[in-house]
Amino acid sequence: MSLVELTEFLVKSLVVNKENVSVKEFESDEENTILIQVLVDSEDMGRVIGKGGKLANAVRTLVQASSYIKDNKKVRINIDSF
Repeated sequence: MSLVELTEFLVKSLVVNKENVSVKEFESDEENTILIQVLVDSEDMGRVIGKGGKLANAVRTLVQASSYIKDNKKVRINIDSF
């Protein structure tokens, strides 16, 4: 499972509007860094971020751990709504 697929799976398991989730990987300016952009429905933003950002940090931690096992690259995840 790729990092994008893992991120999408984790985010979709948190939201109500699963069809409105978009996860894409972009090139980063930094070396050995992967940038993942997550777009969710504005109604689901609170569910993805969680109280005090705990859920968002948990998703970042899981994806980062998976990256270290496979590629040993740093992962940056940006979460936004549309």
